Amino acid sequence: MTTKTIINTEKAPAAIGPYSQANQLGNLVFTSGQIPLDPVSMEVVAGGVTEQAEQVMKNLMAVLEEAGASASTVVKTTCFIKDMNDFVAFNEVYGKYFAELAPARSCIEVARLPKDVLVEVEAVAYTTA
Repeated sequence: MTTKTIINTEKAPAAIGPYSQANQLGNLVFTSGQIPLDPVSMEVVAGGVTEQAEQVMKNLMAVLEEAGASASTVVKTTCFIKDMNDFVAFNEVYGKYFAELAPARSCIEVARLPKDVLVEVEAVAYTTA
């Protein structure tokens, strides 16, 4: 029987509610949505969508790394942005992390995100170990 493992790293923001940074079941990794919090200060990073997207992706990569996954093993992301007019700027940052082997993706404009941030990204990945 495969058991669920909770993934936790200090290199990404601690959960701010009753959830974990990620769960692993077998070789599948399911991340919670990452928002642009600095993992040390737990404050939203300064700047606009570009700066926030960069922090989100750093946080996401840290969680994936802790689970033994990486950008190249992500099969699906769901991206939430506050304003679809920011899509091009968000996509430029996102594309740097998924330059090769781009995962399937949904990108959704939402009315509001936690802490009133501009972007949030969650992922499903696999591990090769």
